[in-house]
Amino acid sequence: MTTATTASDDVRLSAREAAERHLRALVGRDDAVLREDQWAAIEALAVDRRRALVVQRTGWGKSAVYFVATKLLREGGAGPTVIVSPLLALMRNQIAAAERAGIRAVTINSTNIDQWQPIHDQIHAGEVDVLLVSPERLNNPGFRDEVLPRLAATCGLLVVDEAHCISDWGHDFRPDYRRLRTLLAELPTGIPVLATTATANQRVTDDVAEQLGVHADGTSDAAVLVQRGTLDRESLRLGVVQLKTPEQRLAWLADHLAEQPGSGIVYCLTVAATQEVAGYLRDRGLEVAAYSGQTEADERHALEQALVEGRVKALVATSALGMGFDATLGFVINLGAPSSPVAYYQQVGRAGRGTDDATVVLLPQAEDRDIWAYFASLGFPREEQVRETLAALAESDRPLSTATLETRVELGRNRLESMLKVLDVDGAVQRVQGGWVSTGRPWTYDAERYARVAEAREREQQAMLGYLRTTECRMRYLREQLDDVGPDGRAADCGRCDNCGGVTLSSAVSDASVAEAGQRLSRPGVVLEPRRMWPTALGNLGLDLKGKIAAGAGPGRTVARLTDLGHGQALRQLFREDTPDGPVPPGLAQAVMDVMKDWSSQWSSRPDAIVVVESATRPTLVNDLAEGLSRVMQVPVVGTWAIRDPSVPPRAGASNSAQRVAAVRRRGGLDADVPPGATVLLVDDQVATGWTLTVAAVAIREAGAGAVLPLALATQG
Repeated sequence: MTTATTASDDVRLSAREAAERHLRALVGRDDAVLREDQWAAIEALAVDRRRALVVQRTGWGKSAVYFVATKLLREGGAGPTVIVSPLLALMRNQIAAAERAGIRAVTINSTNIDQWQPIHDQIHAGEVDVLLVSPERLNNPGFRDEVLPRLAATCGLLVVDEAHCISDWGHDFRPDYRRLRTLLAELPTGIPVLATTATANQRVTDDVAEQLGVHADGTSDAAVLVQRGTLDRESLRLGVVQLKTPEQRLAWLADHLAEQPGSGIVYCLTVAATQEVAGYLRDRGLEVAAYSGQTEADERHALEQALVEGRVKALVATSALGMGFDATLGFVINLGAPSSPVAYYQQVGRAGRGTDDATVVLLPQAEDRDIWAYFASLGFPREEQVRETLAALAESDRPLSTATLETRVELGRNRLESMLKVLDVDGAVQRVQGGWVSTGRPWTYDAERYARVAEAREREQQAMLGYLRTTECRMRYLREQLDDVGPDGRAADCGRCDNCGGVTLSSAVSDASVAEAGQRLSRPGVVLEPRRMWPTALGNLGLDLKGKIAAGAGPGRTVARLTDLGHGQALRQLFREDTPDGPVPPGLAQAVMDVMKDWSSQWSSRPDAIVVVESATRPTLVNDLAEGLSRVMQVPVVGTWAIRDPSVPPRAGASNSAQRVAAVRRRGGLDADVPPGATVLLVDDQVATGWTLTVAAVAIREAGAGAVLPLALATQG
């Protein structure tokens, strides 16, 4: 167990004086002094060698605590500080800050693999003060088995940044963080630990503190210091603007973005929305750029720098631009509401650092709840799926890769990886070179806990809807959701939000902007990129398919994504389960014609025939689409990708590619008279994984077609 050291008053006074010197070097100001709460955290770490959890608002100075503590500990002969940080942006900012204080900091992450060995050599030589690692490294077999034990034995301080990620009660739970529980338990006695976060309610705080205190012998450390400060952000002016249509919301951004102070972030809920919104705003003459998890690492860094330096008005971003991003931003605007007040507070916390006033605007959308439901569906898998995975590993005499497991378990790659990481920490499986193996240890499916987490998520969604409707102080509402309250169980009104009268947000939009936004949103057409490679390990499912797809579909088209702001709304309504089957609505029929007109300029040859993907759920819709195209283009419908085995459900295997290919092959087959060398238009209603169109296109090519052009009304991706 960790034992706090005792120190004399003289030792503590000397340590504080040294800490003040290091702080001044860190911030570059001769008048800088530590606040009492900052010193209390530093004292616990560097003098008493305790474990501490610090829950403090963004901008409070958490990084100053662990950098100053690092200097004190290193001067006392301690080993290097290990900081676990979730984002590269955070690492870059922290390395720059450390250098200002004369702290030698390095990072090990996925972008600098070629530097890992030299960095390890530097660590062994005592030339590194701070090592920053991503949580993903903790689950890498080589790092876990070779590097991690040495770090645990020799580090002087362990820092867990964004510690709410440890807790599955938290809004941003990350399975890789579960590995930290093992690391914490293996730390030698007397190694201090600091966990920090700016967003945690009491339940998450208690959960993280409990995990922070666990030791190798199973005992729990009651001496963990838990420091919670007020989460009020005095610079933030919160407001909500309710607008009915996507056109009005886009127009509001076009009309009012330039009015916002300085530079900032426009948050969207999906990658597609960031691209669509950024494109529209650029066309309106605003200096913006799209940013998401799909943005290349070098480009992300360049965009972050452009925002920090004020060279762009805004980054239109997903939550990938979130934790740890440190800049002076004058505003944050959310186009669409996050699924919980805690997640929302995390995002708005990017604004108001280094400035007295920052504007925070939420533009809620009708489709927000559909997006929340989609992300909620990606939670921990059902027990039978977990048991299937454990059985597959137990029956194998060699490690199984994730790709191979996909052929045994109907789970997508990301959910499967996340589940395996949780099982790894729970001791049921282990990641080794070549894949995953079973440990043979018993494992219990904690259905009650998973149900409680799901119920908590539902309550958070309702609380977010309450934030939109409340006529009381918005900052107080957020603080109370984060359990940041006084003795009476309430927080004080901020006096700065739209409900308190501290800020007035206009909902006015110009007719010209609405018209231009409407034109932008009504522009149909999304490219369907063809599948080019068969999934790995299909031989396990009895399919002799592997490698490159030699003859398949060419690039196709859909009217829109289901998540799009424009036609996406009409398509979401069309494909709701309670919407009856029927012909293509006139507005979407015109959009199809517009897509075909634009697309035809890129054809090497005009379609000679049409093949329809038979639908069990919307036969009228897909047949009406094909027949309408046949009439307009004067091209015959020559057959169908027919349902051969109706016992296979329409979306069977959709969770991962291998299972989906097998299901599509079982369910359907080609029933068409394909003209030799023909260019075939392959028509479907909507695309989920793309494998139905791919498998059908391969069959059509094998039947003699020269090319296949897929067309659908909607795509889910």
